[in-house]
Amino acid sequence: MTDVAAVRAPAFGNLRWLWLAVIVIVLDQLTKHLVVASLRPGDSIVVTPFASLVLAFNRGAAFSFLASETGWQRWLFTLVAIAACAVMAWLLSRGGRALFCAGLALIIGGALGNLYDRITLGHVVDFVLLHWRDWYYPAFNVADTAITIGAGALILDSFRQPREARDKAS
Repeated sequence: MTDVAAVRAPAFGNLRWLWLAVIVIVLDQLTKHLVVASLRPGDSIVVTPFASLVLAFNRGAAFSFLASETGWQRWLFTLVAIAACAVMAWLLSRGGRALFCAGLALIIGGALGNLYDRITLGHVVDFVLLHWRDWYYPAFNVADTAITIGAGALILDSFRQPREARDKAS
């Protein structure tokens, strides 16, 4: 029995990375609260020549995918977020390199930050708008940024793995 406990303890110790997810959730909700308290839909605060703060509500997923649907997408995206977070928490519990674990934690935090909005408000609050001349990138938030950085971390980590395996084989 001692052997089983010794095997499981390090794996569940990797859940310590969830502190990063909690930080993302707190920052995401804090910034959304500040924007909702400060702006009305349609308002814009120019921050730089290429970035503005706006108040936008997204009932869809990334890039407003399915936003114009009748409301069923809210529950679909809720189920997808819960399932994805469960799988990523399981992967996190199995362990891995720091970049892998940080990537998973960032994605979990971002997904839960947007999930909270979706459940409580029926939409996700977005507020960062990047633009250049007549080009505009869809508005996004801290949670979206964490998801993107987390995905990038997972991609970078996936490139490192084969090289490390080759080094061990040499």
